[in-house]
Amino acid sequence: MRKDAVQARRQLTWLFDLDNTLHDASHAIFPAINVNMNALIARVLDAESKPSHPEAVNDLRLAYWQRYGATLLGMMRHHAVPSADFLRDAHQFDNLSQMIRAERGVGRWLKRLPGKKILLTNAPAAYSHAVVRYLGLHRHFAAHLPIESMLVHRQLRPKPSRLLLRQLLAKQRLRACDCVLVEDTLQNLKAAKSLGIHTVWITRYLSGNPARPSFVNVQVKSLRQLPRQLHRLR
Repeated sequence: MRKDAVQARRQLTWLFDLDNTLHDASHAIFPAINVNMNALIARVLDAESKPSHPEAVNDLRLAYWQRYGATLLGMMRHHAVPSADFLRDAHQFDNLSQMIRAERGVGRWLKRLPGKKILLTNAPAAYSHAVVRYLGLHRHFAAHLPIESMLVHRQLRPKPSRLLLRQLLAKQRLRACDCVLVEDTLQNLKAAKSLGIHTVWITRYLSGNPARPSFVNVQVKSLRQLPRQLHRLR
């Protein structure tokens, strides 16, 4: 069988991030989450009789995010904060629908990408379901994997965990070479690429004009450009 015929029969599976990939979380949602996280961290540090001034709190939040890929893991491991409490408090919004911003036509561009699509987000279920439904994108996803479902051997392993990605491939009976991770976060893309998963870097909500790292197959400013790059992912 000719190579192009084999490629035509291959079915890609798309693993989509949510925040700053399908919508602009930096506009209002991320700042609100950071404020909520800082308030929770300050309460925890104060209860532990540790410095809880704004600079110390902000530094700790960022340090845990950089070390573990999610501030939540640092708060669980070092301060025994229950994950459900952290996720609930961090995602409290007065009016979420008014905070959501996204490009027009995201649904049309998703429809132009052939293959199954899975939402793979480090955000909690209630929040991610609400955002996707508000944007009218829920019908495009065959599965929705929020952070609560990212358990490996009963331990929470959110992105960029390679253990999580390996488990996902096994459970979904997928080959890494047939999958594409679409993300804004380079740590997550690098982990996926190390397993043989194709990678797409969305840079619309990043400042400047960043250079494409070697572990990124496709770099696009907007999802609208992705259907034209399919030939680079097969």
